[in-house]
Amino acid sequence: MKILVTGGAGFIGSNLCEYLLAHNHSITCLDNFSTGTIENISDIQNDINFKLIEGDIRDLDVCRDACDQIDMVLHHAALGSVPRSIIDPLTSHQVNIDGFLNMLIASRDSKVKRFIYAASSSTYGDSKSLPKVEEVIGKPLSPYAVTKYVNEVYADVFGNVYGLDTIGLRYFNVFGRKQSKNGAYAAVIPKFISQLINHESPIINGDGSYSRDFTYIDNVIQANVLAMKVSNRDAINTVYNVAYGERNTLNDLVAYLKRILSKYDPFIGEIDTVYGPLRPGDIPHSLANIDKIKMLLGYNPKFNLEKGLEVAIDWYWNNIQ
Repeated sequence: MKILVTGGAGFIGSNLCEYLLAHNHSITCLDNFSTGTIENISDIQNDINFKLIEGDIRDLDVCRDACDQIDMVLHHAALGSVPRSIIDPLTSHQVNIDGFLNMLIASRDSKVKRFIYAASSSTYGDSKSLPKVEEVIGKPLSPYAVTKYVNEVYADVFGNVYGLDTIGLRYFNVFGRKQSKNGAYAAVIPKFISQLINHESPIINGDGSYSRDFTYIDNVIQANVLAMKVSNRDAINTVYNVAYGERNTLNDLVAYLKRILSKYDPFIGEIDTVYGPLRPGDIPHSLANIDKIKMLLGYNPKFNLEKGLEVAIDWYWNNIQ
């Protein structure tokens, strides 16, 4: 198939591009490199079946050009980060909502067969129920969460009104190779690993009791591939949790990291953890119910947090120092 991956130079997008190229698809990558990097796609840039379009989803003409003759869209272009959206809600809105709408319009007009998009566990907002079930959400706790909820509403409307097949994948704290350690909004796992490698104390926001359903990148790739293949109409025009279905506290995470990294550098096991203030907009606990995606898509995640860290740590060790 001819597949467009928006945000294809980002963490998740570049992993999807690599996997799909290796499985004989033709890939177009659309990215403006605001958070993605050319290094993430350096190994595939010269592949005959890979095309790079440097452009911004806030430009409808760019979106139309990228969608031309495309069979399927995997939409991963977005501005992530709750703290970033709190500091600058306007840009998060412009990219995550205006850009998303542009991509829906371009996909509809190009008669794309299916539009699969990165949704977010942040949509659950202040809902206190655990585990998180797709049909039960609360009020958003950040501008970022608002944008991801609006994405789901728009996708549902385009499915019902225009007949565009859509599938939303609510990611839960994805981690793995190619995830950036840089910048103020770096994800917690590469940030902690970088600090530990440099013999610095990881800084946890709060007392470390907040918990997350950490999801290894290969589980996310599996979910995208299944969403591309599914033909059951009951499985389309809906959203799914994408996670492992197990929660670990931030204290658990640091303990795993110290233990695994100590195999490379024994001193790391002796580094103290520092605790700082809570971040506004953070959800205290996150745990996904993955029954729906298992039943309708056949999802079967292979990597829990510990196993994911075990297989990813060699990449981290060699690439983020």
